[in-house]
Amino acid sequence: MSDGDLTGKVCIVTGSARNIGRSIAMALAAEGAAVVVNANRSQAEAQAVADEIKAAGGQAVAQLADVTDPKAAAALVKAAIDAFGGLDCVVNNAAIRRETPFAEMSFAEWREVVSIILDGAFLVSQAALLYLVKSGAGSIINIGGMSAHTGAAHRAHVVAAKSGLVGLTRALAHDLAPQNITVNCVVPGMIDTVRGGSAAAKPNHHAQHQPLIGRRGTPQEIADLVVFLAGSKARYMTGQTIHANGGVFMP
Repeated sequence: MSDGDLTGKVCIVTGSARNIGRSIAMALAAEGAAVVVNANRSQAEAQAVADEIKAAGGQAVAQLADVTDPKAAAALVKAAIDAFGGLDCVVNNAAIRRETPFAEMSFAEWREVVSIILDGAFLVSQAALLYLVKSGAGSIINIGGMSAHTGAAHRAHVVAAKSGLVGLTRALAHDLAPQNITVNCVVPGMIDTVRGGSAAAKPNHHAQHQPLIGRRGTPQEIADLVVFLAGSKARYMTGQTIHANGGVFMP
């Protein structure tokens, strides 16, 4: 991998064993960053992404961590420090996006979804804070969801949690600006990913929206935006919610 804008930087990407998270990890590494690839359960999948990065000449390690567990979040950050000596960027991508009618939604399911998306972003960002301050040019990038802005049936937990990420982004932008840490939220639109074991398992709310440009987006297109926000050319951007959706939703 050639030297890029992120050479010498260290990044954690939660939920990066597949789909958008995997593309983000690969893209950050392609720009020179050392990357901690994270999964909750599948060490094999996380290691496969790390091995792919290394085979291309990049630097990566794989670290299992349940981001809803404060100790695991701290261990995830420690893995970055132990492997690469510092930390410059956290990408909070870990999420589950179930569809359940509100009347049938259990509190346990509500808590699981909200905890992974919102509590996970809080815990990993807070565990990373000391090192992001030391970076001198730290960044936190939260991966939102279009349904948080359009609404969607059967996704009360996902919509609430992803909406919370927008609020967390704005709040942390205020809190962390004095430490030269930028905080932004990237909101993917309708992206071609594998869900529920099948590329055809699209969320129901996707049927209600069509991108103006006539196609769904790719994980790489989201990753490219994250790379920009993590790099030196985006240091004047903070507290922003940035939509990449082919024109399907215009805030």
